[in-house]
Amino acid sequence: MGSIFSAHASTAAAPQCTDWTAYRTFTARFVQADGRVIDYSTPTQQTTSEGQSYAMFFALVANDRATFDRLLAWTRTNLAANQFEPGNVRLPSWQWGKKPDGSFGVLDPNSASDSDLWIAYDLLQAGRLWNERSYTQLGLALAAQIVRHEVTNLAGLGPMLLPGPQGFITGDVTRLNPSYSPLPVLRGLAREIPDGPWNQLAENGYKLVATTAPRGFSPDWAAYKAGQFVVDPQNRDTGSYDAIRVYLWAGLASSADPLSKPWLAALGGMRQAVTQSGYPPERVNVATGVMSGESPLSYWAALAPYFKTLGDERSLGLARTHLAALDAPVAAPSAAAPPNPDREPVYYDRVLGLFGAGFIEGRYRFDEAGRLVPSWRSAC
Repeated sequence: MGSIFSAHASTAAAPQCTDWTAYRTFTARFVQADGRVIDYSTPTQQTTSEGQSYAMFFALVANDRATFDRLLAWTRTNLAANQFEPGNVRLPSWQWGKKPDGSFGVLDPNSASDSDLWIAYDLLQAGRLWNERSYTQLGLALAAQIVRHEVTNLAGLGPMLLPGPQGFITGDVTRLNPSYSPLPVLRGLAREIPDGPWNQLAENGYKLVATTAPRGFSPDWAAYKAGQFVVDPQNRDTGSYDAIRVYLWAGLASSADPLSKPWLAALGGMRQAVTQSGYPPERVNVATGVMSGESPLSYWAALAPYFKTLGDERSLGLARTHLAALDAPVAAPSAAAPPNPDREPVYYDRVLGLFGAGFIEGRYRFDEAGRLVPSWRSAC
């Protein structure tokens, strides 16, 4: 892939990423010039480490190194208090935005392990694809901090990813999030850091999903107590906005990965629901299978790779029809015309839309070892 990049680098004066309109629309509307990703639908105009990590991934898929560097720089300065170098890495705070006094800054200093995984992965893949050792070194250092602060050993199971360093272990109950373990990302980290816990985290992430989805629907949250997975004490049996990513990550994994087919098989309830009703439910009681609500566009985006990998052409066709809404051009926000959060597609629709549509359009895939394989047509 490095040779592909260098072959196109000389023609990089072409218009920016002209072949991925959805990416240009996303960066124009939601990414500030300084590299801050903003979710305008929130009262605090928040930025999350998740948003930064996903945008870095999209910039890598788009071969847009300038935007990647801006996103990284903003994350370093504002979420990691300038402690984001190979020799001194701090896990980034997960939430930043407008404080009650009107100033802007960190709203919650806890880190989010899924975002940290994605940022480490983005950096390691950027180092490989763009042949830049400084990205690789930072990715390795961040991964080491994830292991140190966000991985716990559960009795009778082994290593498991905590959602963050603080607040998820109370007495003998450990709260877990099934959507925080993307199989391709864990495989990619395992390939770059073979002596780490990444493959074990993938195996145990699969066990979490398979055990907590008795009717083929993943819950948003679960817990571990006395050697077994149990219902989450706070969110109970609900599967909704967090869980939708579980189907997305399963759909993105290489079919050559030994966990791919069993992971998809554990999540068959959602495919069956869409086949029967023609749309994904917004919420599911994962224990009873009782469904409610009609989902937003982001669900169709997340499920498109899942349908594609399962070979469900009818449901994939429905997803494509819904995703056509993402092709509508949206003007960049300005002081005179700030973004209207009531106008579709909103932030999360567009974020998951880039994952889902980008995959089914062939803009990227993951190989068996979790390496990103982008379809670079030109540099930005």
